[in-house]
Amino acid sequence: MGPAVLFFLMLVAAAPLHLAAQTLNDSMAKPSTVWINNGLLLRHGYSGIRTIITCSLQPQTQGPPDVKLHYAVGFICVSSQSSQSPCSDFLFAVFVYINTSISINATDLEPRVVWSANQAHPVRENATLEFTLDGNLVLRDDDGNHVWSSSSSSRFVIGMVITEIGNLMLFDQRNAMVWQSFDHPTDTLLLGQSLQEGMRLTASTSTTNMIKNQFYIIVLPDRLCAYVESTPPKPYYCKYWMTDNKRGNDPINVTFMNASLTFFVQSEIYDRILLPAAKSTQYMRLDLDGHLRLYEWSIETWKMKYEVIGISDCAYQTDCGEYSICTTGHCTCIHENYFSSTYFRLVNERRPSLGCTPVTPISCQEIRHHQLLALTDDIPYFDDSHMVVNTTNKDECKRACLENCSCRAVMFSYDQLGHSICVWMTKVFSLQAIQPTTNLGYEKYSTAYLKVQLSHSISASTSNKTMIILGVAFGAIATLAFLAIMITIYLQQRRKNEDKGDEYDFNHFPGMPARFSLEKLRECTEGFGKKLGEGGFGSVFEGKLGEERVAVKRLEGASQGKKEFLAEVETIGNIEHINIVSLIGFCAEKSQRLLVYEYMPRGSLDRWIYYRQNSDPLDWYIRCRIILDIAKGLCYLHEECRRKIAHLDIKPQNILLDDNFNAKVADFGLCKLINRDQSKVVTVMRGTPGYLAPEWLTSRITEKVDVYSFGVVVMEIVSGRKNIDNSQAEEEVQLIHILREKEQNNQLIDLIDKHNGDMVSHQEEVIQMMKLAVWCLQNDSTRRPSMSTVIKVLEGSVSVETFDANSIMLVQDNLSTYSGPSQASILSGPR
Repeated sequence: MGPAVLFFLMLVAAAPLHLAAQTLNDSMAKPSTVWINNGLLLRHGYSGIRTIITCSLQPQTQGPPDVKLHYAVGFICVSSQSSQSPCSDFLFAVFVYINTSISINATDLEPRVVWSANQAHPVRENATLEFTLDGNLVLRDDDGNHVWSSSSSSRFVIGMVITEIGNLMLFDQRNAMVWQSFDHPTDTLLLGQSLQEGMRLTASTSTTNMIKNQFYIIVLPDRLCAYVESTPPKPYYCKYWMTDNKRGNDPINVTFMNASLTFFVQSEIYDRILLPAAKSTQYMRLDLDGHLRLYEWSIETWKMKYEVIGISDCAYQTDCGEYSICTTGHCTCIHENYFSSTYFRLVNERRPSLGCTPVTPISCQEIRHHQLLALTDDIPYFDDSHMVVNTTNKDECKRACLENCSCRAVMFSYDQLGHSICVWMTKVFSLQAIQPTTNLGYEKYSTAYLKVQLSHSISASTSNKTMIILGVAFGAIATLAFLAIMITIYLQQRRKNEDKGDEYDFNHFPGMPARFSLEKLRECTEGFGKKLGEGGFGSVFEGKLGEERVAVKRLEGASQGKKEFLAEVETIGNIEHINIVSLIGFCAEKSQRLLVYEYMPRGSLDRWIYYRQNSDPLDWYIRCRIILDIAKGLCYLHEECRRKIAHLDIKPQNILLDDNFNAKVADFGLCKLINRDQSKVVTVMRGTPGYLAPEWLTSRITEKVDVYSFGVVVMEIVSGRKNIDNSQAEEEVQLIHILREKEQNNQLIDLIDKHNGDMVSHQEEVIQMMKLAVWCLQNDSTRRPSMSTVIKVLEGSVSVETFDANSIMLVQDNLSTYSGPSQASILSGPR
């Protein structure tokens, strides 16, 4: 296949389909056809495939003439097969297979999947694919549940075709393309296929399990980048190009051509990555290990032809798994090179590349036994895109990590001007040993520390030594201790007299945060001069403690304010989580009640999704990350605390954003603690109208009321509007009412936020997010997912359960009479 032919085929996606009649006859299907995934479908050379339509490739330039390659569309087995256990999982996919009469290695005969529709949701035997009269491809499992559709409904669609370059297309009466698989890439690029700006290639976890894993490549406005998924994602490769002459919003296209991966803006070439010229059929795949490789059919086998991303093995952050050192391609646990004690061990002795794991897992309940161990003079590779902590010296940097359970490693360094930089990471990928450097006279450019959990034996030994020291010193300080006790009693009595009439003694809470005087907080807020906003139970002011910006919340209203104050201090005083707003301290003097929180520069979520204050529309991936952050925060409250914590007031006003749009759950004034042996608790109705679950009508609730509220917030994020918006027409006031109607009519696409074209370009993913919201909004609380299940859905390891939209009960009118707090508890300033 010559370059001119390939370039013509590459342009098929943008031009009408002028296909020869004989080509269509061999590779076309017409609407109003149903295919059933069973043995009646034709099989070609390999028992795991069931083809629907096929297309022979052009004659190969290498190999015997009776070895023929075909592109096919159909069902393909992705689970292990044996004579005793027939295949149980199938993908609807495009694949390339070999048809030959000569003897070839069985592995090379296996088809290669180049695109799949349902990689996260395999179907079973007797699943159906329907090509409907209105031009839509619909995949259903054997039980009739909807799995996937092309969303290409058009009464003008007259056929489905697989082209000679492996592109599955639906076309209309004018032979113009209506839908194509090339616009929805999975982990593979074919010759002539383009990645447009915002599109991804996402590696699969294995060749038999197509669920997305942690590697992906994405086209950004000025570069092509490969990431390993984490919080936030970490880049391990970027290819930049100059876009000085780019006009307006002209999209970038990255096209796999013969002998190059070429970057286009319209028809202008900006840059290219040179590849070996095609002598036979080629495809490019993002493999399980994060490598982008070029494969080619050569004589009688598929061969890896070229590494497209040309970086060293150790630069891939998962080449050696977690907690490992990568040295010229060899993997060892960190303790073998750096520490005298054994803190890490191999996951598999025979496969060091799988990485290592802590001998004693890090426990948030044992945070007092956390310790940071310094690595030696070799500087390990750390990505610096993680959270930067404001500190002035190395000790503060280390303390910031030790006080936050999510921190797993920390690096302290200096920039070119000598300013200190403290960066901490929530996940430790493979480390790469490199030579130490100096910078402007400083002894070492950076120092890295890893967090470990001391074992009980080490802790016990340390405790015994401490007891011995205390025992020896006890006699010498007994008199001083007695005097200190007397002074303490005196001061406590004095404080009680000063605070006479106060309902609560805040000194008896275990693990209290810092307590500030009213005068100190008045000084740090400059006399409460800069008001950030008003919440449900008070006002919030900006302040500064030392170099740290804080938000000071002053509760207003006597009896109710004390109760909410007590709830917040008791609940989040000991919580350490990256997605929960940190309580720094509090003040309780007479009738004054104040809370000191970390400052969140971008304010509350509602400012960004309702388009107030001229905020720019958030792109799809930022919205996804915010939703995942909220889910992780709620999961921690529901499942990882000693007692379950039901927040009871989840809404955009109580979700705060930092500079990088990382989301944190805030305002615990209405929360409820639930013992783990309690199935339900009885409590008075509390919360905000529009976010209240149906079971509030009975006053018997579980933590699943937060799941319902989460579902409402998800819908607001993806639709860009309020749940209850009285400025809309009467039939569109309630978003959940519209959701139910659109779900019943398969019109969820109408609800996608139209302010941002990026949302529309990811409409399939947005629709899946809406279906997750529908799951969370079930009338029956037992059918709602747990927040840990929600996280698995968002990370792609679990599929969304589908429900009839009638299972969403419209309770907003019934609950709207409750006059609970409706304002945001704003703990930060405007953007």
